[in-house]
Amino acid sequence: MFWILLLLLILVVFGFGFTMQILWWVAAVLLVVWIVGFAKRGRGGGRRRYSRGRR
Repeated sequence: MFWILLLLLILVVFGFGFTMQILWWVAAVLLVVWIVGFAKRGRGGGRRRYSRGRR
């Protein structure tokens, strides 16, 4: 019984570590996408988008 609980605990900890690794990669990708979008919007292309409907 002890070995089964120990094996389950190891699997849970390993799964949590694997999930955290994936979440770090997802966060890094989203940060890069956000920075690229912020840089494109900073060139002046974003203001025209919001003022088109208010003529």
